[in-house]
Amino acid sequence: MALLIAGVLLWSFTHFMPTIAQPQRQALLGKLGENGYKGLFSLLLIAAILMMVFGWRSIEEPTYLYTLPLWTRHLGMLLVLVAFILFVASGMPTRIKQIIRHPQLTGVVIWAGAHLLMNGDSRSLVLFGGMGSWALLEIMLINRREGAWVKPALPGIGQEMKILVIGVVVFLAVMFAHPWIAGVAVR
Repeated sequence: MALLIAGVLLWSFTHFMPTIAQPQRQALLGKLGENGYKGLFSLLLIAAILMMVFGWRSIEEPTYLYTLPLWTRHLGMLLVLVAFILFVASGMPTRIKQIIRHPQLTGVVIWAGAHLLMNGDSRSLVLFGGMGSWALLEIMLINRREGAWVKPALPGIGQEMKILVIGVVVFLAVMFAHPWIAGVAVR
């Protein structure tokens, strides 16, 4: 469990640095340069992901804390699909950005909540509760740093269809790869 917790914390603190530790970020940029800073940032995130994956997989028999009704699994799968559509929407012009200021972080919150609907064990609470909490806090910190929300221009309707199709394809690919990524089959 310690490796999983450390991975979630490393992920969170690495992402918080540009938001709440500007002097330290500037010092690192001065020492390492732009590419060196990006390289260090990337290495820390890769380490965090590996720690989370190996930490998750090392817990063979997690403690079950709660059990929800079976229908929450179906709701959870629908919410994961919505999360993937939001992930895709974050990188492209879309009408979604007229409604949601941070689609990728909102997608993380939805993805995490969906997994907590489907899994009531201790490792899920650490991973998905931790990631969801990080994303919520990150949204608040970014909003405070950036101030008023300036909504982007509206794209054509074709862009919306493209995002929907890509989101569904990514969702299906992750469902297929889930046993190899997480060691847990999608049921």
